[in-house]
Amino acid sequence: MSEIVTRKCEITYVPIQLVGSRCITTCPVRGISTSLACYKRSLGGSEPLRNVRAGVYKTTRRGDVWITYEEAQPPPKIGVTKAWKSWNSSSLEGEGRAPETVVDDNFIREFMKGTFPGVLASDVIVKRRHNIVLISCIMSCVLRPMKYYFLVGYTEELLSCLLKCPVKLEIQTVGSVYDLKFRTI
Repeated sequence: MSEIVTRKCEITYVPIQLVGSRCITTCPVRGISTSLACYKRSLGGSEPLRNVRAGVYKTTRRGDVWITYEEAQPPPKIGVTKAWKSWNSSSLEGEGRAPETVVDDNFIREFMKGTFPGVLASDVIVKRRHNIVLISCIMSCVLRPMKYYFLVGYTEELLSCLLKCPVKLEIQTVGSVYDLKFRTI
């Protein structure tokens, strides 16, 4: 059983001859007949990819790139051996301020990077408990202790005024950034 169907091509309408489950088309420019598999009532799809590589660091040729323990954990380990960057309850059902919380958390991270340039040794973790914002991070011992005390007080006071809630910094210091390195890739 064969029938002639006309379908729109990029250049012009091309006659297509259906023979069973095969399509025979004729190219209008070259005049060459091609045979393609054509199924009338089927959904197209592919097998789901099992090799998920999102969020996993690629290995380098020389193996000289250091990563921390949290960076070495794959994304499915979030909540098991890896922690979230923000701890808040604004994503629960019925809670307001979800977009504002995300913007505030990103502002806090950028503010910390600008206030402590070249000193942050880890990611900034923002925790919200009731009305208090707790900011946790690890810093390297590059500055004098008095400068750290000043910058911590400055950061707490300024962020408290901007966010209109109490802000506390939980800072730990390490002697060198290489103390946090877990392995090379």
